[in-house]
Amino acid sequence: MIYRFRIILDTEEDVFRDIEIEQDATLEQFHNVITQSFGFDGTEMASFYISDDQWNQGEEISLFDMSEGNQPVRLMNETTLIDVVNEASPKLIYIYDFLSMWTFLVELAEISEYENGMEYPNVMFVHGQIPDHAPEKEFKSDESMDFDEGNEDFMDLDEYDDLGFDENWN
Repeated sequence: MIYRFRIILDTEEDVFRDIEIEQDATLEQFHNVITQSFGFDGTEMASFYISDDQWNQGEEISLFDMSEGNQPVRLMNETTLIDVVNEASPKLIYIYDFLSMWTFLVELAEISEYENGMEYPNVMFVHGQIPDHAPEKEFKSDESMDFDEGNEDFMDLDEYDDLGFDENWN
């Protein structure tokens, strides 16, 4: 079977690619098609994240194992599309270049039959130009944290100069 995806760059402007790829392709192969279709060289770290219907980030599937053996990590080259995407769970989040945080919303649009004579993967449609820089991401802290001045767990910034950098260097 062939999976048809729409990959949307998370930005204000409409920038997306429609890609069809075989269901047994690895996520590494999918990563390569996505980076090429958006004009990236593919040399930066990247990960896919399984997502729910509200685009909440779930389990990570990484390009490389950076865990240092602490926890097992699913890798793109060992995971096929059919392992993580289906009609009941059609969404992934794809992050490329963790310094720039290019963020893409990946959604399975259709499952179709293989067409004879067609080469896969196939970039079916291209819309929009990628901006020069990744869109800024807003970081939101846990609202349950209390950062009031009276909270004893936090340092008074006026006391920072009294710490003595050399004395507290790890």
